[in-house]
Amino acid sequence: MSDLQHINLSWDADLAIVTVDRQEKLNALNAEVFTELAEAFDSLRYDDQIRGVIVTGAGEKAFVAGADIGELAKMDAISGVQVSRTGQGVFRTIERFPKPVLAAVGGYALGGGCELALACHMRIAAENARFGLPEVGLGIIPGYGGTVRLARLVGLGRAVELALTGDMVDAEAALAMGLVTAVVPRAELMDRSKELLKKVTRNGPLAIRMVLESIYRGMDLPLQEGTAVESSLFGLLASTEDVKEGMTAFLEKRKPDFKGR
Repeated sequence: MSDLQHINLSWDADLAIVTVDRQEKLNALNAEVFTELAEAFDSLRYDDQIRGVIVTGAGEKAFVAGADIGELAKMDAISGVQVSRTGQGVFRTIERFPKPVLAAVGGYALGGGCELALACHMRIAAENARFGLPEVGLGIIPGYGGTVRLARLVGLGRAVELALTGDMVDAEAALAMGLVTAVVPRAELMDRSKELLKKVTRNGPLAIRMVLESIYRGMDLPLQEGTAVESSLFGLLASTEDVKEGMTAFLEKRKPDFKGR
């Protein structure tokens, strides 16, 4: 992995923390940030010491305040498609990441920043968080998967309203519509995010991976095909050492010692 200029990587035991750091631009996304996000997640995918990832933004004002408008203003029809597909590809990598990814949202999560949060598996908001897809005010639409993911997460009617008006919603409204799972004081955001993610990562890592695969593959399939995928993954897990350890530990009334095998 090359030296990262706009992404900071840090670790807390088996958790990795990916921080977007362009504070002078409110952590806005540009081509370099997308490249570095992809590099960071590629490196973490194969790190067996890492069981979960937190994505956040540097500073107190923003998670990611959107895309870099100066860069987008240079698009033509051909480059616009490429810009969109590049962002979609990176966010799909995050969505299909085999380890749980949690967005710790402090401050503005607008446009591409909201889409980044949507691509993560879970989201916690600080009290100062603000979410929105304001692209229509610039004469464009969300291009990194936001129109699809928002509708799937909060329902068609609410997603249509937010995408058409470009309105921002605060943290409590995001909680009420199911966009985030918790709202916490800004000072507690990282601690509470780590607490939730560690609650997940203490479970069997192979089971976590298969849950994510079953959910996200199932979203793209009819019910019968989705449940067939679930059955296959269920059966595959039955052959693992982790399943034997988990069930033996339950019967012996002790905590399991999962090895990811």
